[in-house]
Amino acid sequence: MASSAGHHRRSIRLKSYDYSRAGAYFITVCTQDRACSLGEIVNGEMRLNDMGEIVVSVWRAISKHFPNVTTDEFIVMPNHIHGIVVIADASVGATHASPLHASPLHASPLHALRGRTSGPSRGSIGAIIGSFKSAVAKRVNESRGVMGVSVWQRNYYENVIRNDDALNHARQYIIDNPAQWAMDRENPEVNKHGAIGADVGARHASPLRDAVVCDKLEALGHGG
Repeated sequence: MASSAGHHRRSIRLKSYDYSRAGAYFITVCTQDRACSLGEIVNGEMRLNDMGEIVVSVWRAISKHFPNVTTDEFIVMPNHIHGIVVIADASVGATHASPLHASPLHASPLHALRGRTSGPSRGSIGAIIGSFKSAVAKRVNESRGVMGVSVWQRNYYENVIRNDDALNHARQYIIDNPAQWAMDRENPEVNKHGAIGADVGARHASPLRDAVVCDKLEALGHGG
């Protein structure tokens, strides 16, 4: 059983896809243990705490560290974030490049960022999100006077955005996320009521694929 699970974890990345390729990517990152550590939803609106504010600040600085990358719609939720990252074609320039590109049908792997010999390639989605997560964790731990405390669940979930319709759908999904919190599978209160969670799980995981983001990460053993 252990061997089978290990093989499954090693096989979840789409080996044929170049994640430094120009295009738009829908990203989800979950907090450690899915704790609601980033703030709370009040009357359908997200109210950030200090940690949530750090997350926003670091996200907005991504383009400063990756010149050919821009960020699009973004939301911090109590225990996860959704955002759109756009990698521009370096030969065209970040300002005028199209955020969309043709992509394979199976463009939604979960990434195993640790345990790899070479790590994510420079400028890839793996490198961008890894840098973001590390920067947030460092600043949060510094603000608390601690070292090495996990902030994020290991790995992240992404979808390649294939066309304008998908891009607009992803943007709207992100905008609407706080208002949908009462039905969100990542809401701990929803998870206390199995019937409600089962009914809405597929709708509230990702705007591009039917999957429960953090549950998948947890099931694959990437909770560290």
